[in-house]
Amino acid sequence: MAITEILLLVASFLLLLAIGVPIAVSIGLSTALTLMVSIPAMPALTTIAQRMATGLDSFALLAIPFFILSGQLMNRGGIARRLVDFAKVLVGSLPGGLAFVNIIACMFFGAISGSAAAAASAIGGFMTPRMEKEGYDKGFGAAVNLTSATIGLVIPPSNILIVYSLASGGVSIAALFLAGYVPGVILGVGLMMVSGAIAFKRKYKTGEWVGFKVGARKLLDAVPSLFLLVIVIGGIVAGFFTATEASAIAVLYTIVLTLIYKELKVKELPSVLLDTVKTTAIIMLLIGTSMGMSWVMAYENIPQEVSNFLVTLSDNPIVILLIINLILLFVGVFMDMTPAVLIFTPIFLPVVTALGMDPIHFGIVMVLNLCIGLCTPPVGSVLFVGCSVAGVSLQKVLKPLIPLFAVMILVLMLVTYIPELSLWLPGIFDL
Repeated sequence: MAITEILLLVASFLLLLAIGVPIAVSIGLSTALTLMVSIPAMPALTTIAQRMATGLDSFALLAIPFFILSGQLMNRGGIARRLVDFAKVLVGSLPGGLAFVNIIACMFFGAISGSAAAAASAIGGFMTPRMEKEGYDKGFGAAVNLTSATIGLVIPPSNILIVYSLASGGVSIAALFLAGYVPGVILGVGLMMVSGAIAFKRKYKTGEWVGFKVGARKLLDAVPSLFLLVIVIGGIVAGFFTATEASAIAVLYTIVLTLIYKELKVKELPSVLLDTVKTTAIIMLLIGTSMGMSWVMAYENIPQEVSNFLVTLSDNPIVILLIINLILLFVGVFMDMTPAVLIFTPIFLPVVTALGMDPIHFGIVMVLNLCIGLCTPPVGSVLFVGCSVAGVSLQKVLKPLIPLFAVMILVLMLVTYIPELSLWLPGIFDL
């Protein structure tokens, strides 16, 4: 009975997490233990090892280390500062302007680097002292920074959308990239509206307009950084190169740009490469063990059992999508985004496609959903990065996070039940 394997898989995984075992190891051990119930120990361990290796044998996954390297170079090469200055020109003179600057800069930097943690660290490092100097509450500033940092996971290029493409069996990466733009912008605008209302209520200072001359100079400084989006996304959509090739081009372009800016010395490149290798190793281990768990669930018919169970709860698509969102919100609180996508895509994708939902649409819904988990304790990686950069305790951030969470959930519901928000751009380009 699949119910036995489900209980064993979930219980062993949660137990290992509870005693402090790293998530990748927890996934691998719980997966092996579950398979041992069906077949002898040695064949089970051999099978898991083979499935982990097979799961990593994908050309698309080569894009991840390149985009990580590109993000590391941007973080140290002066690009974050130029994006902050450009965002300040755009919205810095509005009520709550520094909060708007934080959000827009995170949108730009997160979209270019593809990393929420990098955006929270880079933009938070610049914005925290500025916001504090202007009288902004540190907890509020950190909450704005870490929630807006997740937008870069929806607006391409995004590593997690590449992972979803792998987990879904080959959904077009170009289509996923285009599908993320409108939901990402809507989320950014929603966060700006709430932040602006809070800033107006608390009577935070309004910045001064820098003038057209200074504004034009800041725009010119930021254009080379923003042009990376044109090269990467435009090249993929136009068919000039694949997402993997685009990631390598992004690295080359970023290296040239950082050397021109002269804020990253050649002798610093080895440490950048080392950080890239460390981050890539963590992600690839998560992908390998998660692919092993996905295979075991398929072997034990767990996705079919879950699908049948959901259908018995209701035949209303609205209700089933709501249930799936609630499950993913719960999962995101306790599990990192990469394994969550790899494990739960094979479970829920057959259910939603049976309801007539486009796999591209579901990918954006899933990523938006799990972005919320990155900002919630106890596992939320972006939450802790944002608190650390701002030098503020978790307790002081949780209260100002609540209205921002409400916006993220509202946008999630809009994107879930209005497919055109995700599918409009891919449809224009026939992807």
